[in-house]
Amino acid sequence: MPFSAEDLVANPKFIDAIRFHAGRMRGMFDAGPRVARLLASQQRWLLTQTAYALAMERDPADSTSGFTAVRLTREITSRKVASRNTVLSFIDELFTYRFIAYEPGAERRRPRQFEPAEISHQAMFGWLLSNLGGLDLLDGGSRVAHVEARPELIRILQPRIARNCLQDPRWREPAEHVALFLWNDAGGLIVDHFVSRIDPTGDDTERLVIGHVDSRALAADFLISRTHLQRLLAKAAQQGCLGWEAGAKRPVLWISRSFLEQYSQWQAIKFAYVDEAFHWATQ
Repeated sequence: MPFSAEDLVANPKFIDAIRFHAGRMRGMFDAGPRVARLLASQQRWLLTQTAYALAMERDPADSTSGFTAVRLTREITSRKVASRNTVLSFIDELFTYRFIAYEPGAERRRPRQFEPAEISHQAMFGWLLSNLGGLDLLDGGSRVAHVEARPELIRILQPRIARNCLQDPRWREPAEHVALFLWNDAGGLIVDHFVSRIDPTGDDTERLVIGHVDSRALAADFLISRTHLQRLLAKAAQQGCLGWEAGAKRPVLWISRSFLEQYSQWQAIKFAYVDEAFHWATQ
């Protein structure tokens, strides 16, 4: 029986699953910053997941199926995730960095069909295993081992997860404090970094200490401007999501328990869809 979002939020070990996933996403970024940034903000996450899902659903016998500019634009704009121009710019970026290529023979055909490059397949497979690994931590399951033994399952798992997330306004439109980060460039990476560093067993019930954060180094790590990062952190501090307190030698950053709870509730929606898709595909 798959976990529901409510089951996950109520599970005291769910924070361990989130921290595991956050750490894996940071590792993915370190290994390949450009491809990892495709999942670094909510808009780009939805664009990337939807594009990949369309590609996985490609039926050679159906010329209207698959990943085309028209189909991705329709899926994204119908839910007001991004404008047509943003979608087309996103596709151009994917093509420029060779994350996608034309389907063989599609260069002069209309509509042009795109297919993911090998690096994109690897990144999406890593993302899927990271989520499954977090779920395995909760119940000692073998989801990761099962999918590693049958990697072709991603072709039916990922589209189901992506479509459920895209269609669910609870995931598509994060709550206010989470949205503050997720609708910013690299905001997802920043939250993942902070969550991976917290100690959820600390004595303070309202604040979770992250430790010292060098904004200059962090901005350089995530390929964003220091000014942009400082502005984002200042706005989050104004809303009570995080703050600084005096440390032994230098200030340390903390995030609020309420922010972590809101983030956990949002992540639970996606993790539940991952688990539902796994059980559906393997039953």
